[in-house]
Amino acid sequence: MKNKKILLIALGFLAIVISGFGFQSGQAPQQGKTPQDTIAKNASVADSLKLVSNLKLKLLKKNAHASYYHDKFNGRRTASGKKFSNNGLTAAHRKLPFGTKVKVTNERNGKSIIVEVTDRGPFTRGRDIDLTKRAFMDIAGSGWGGALKVTIEIIE
Repeated sequence: MKNKKILLIALGFLAIVISGFGFQSGQAPQQGKTPQDTIAKNASVADSLKLVSNLKLKLLKKNAHASYYHDKFNGRRTASGKKFSNNGLTAAHRKLPFGTKVKVTNERNGKSIIVEVTDRGPFTRGRDIDLTKRAFMDIAGSGWGGALKVTIEIIE
């Protein structure tokens, strides 16, 4: 009997904790989100972190200049035919094949992001890679604009 009570209390606590994922205190949970969705999302993040640690990387360029797409390109087709979204994790490169996964690391703060090449560019002299605004801000920090010095590595 005592073990059942402990088990019920533990399950109740676990349900409360799981239902708290995905929203901050004081906010209502998003409609359609279940604890199973949150657990699956967190599991996929954990799996991707394991994959990142086992990657084979080939250095493409150090001290490369990265910039980001303007918002006016949202919804347009890229050179690969995919629809562009500044909220995605994609990039434009002049020569790399479409679908190539690239790790881009900010040389100033060490933050990195993995993006997929889906477009051609940048066409500004001196720039090596164009990132989506989300990818750029993830490695630059909020409020940072313009261009960054980055290291580009191809994921094999």
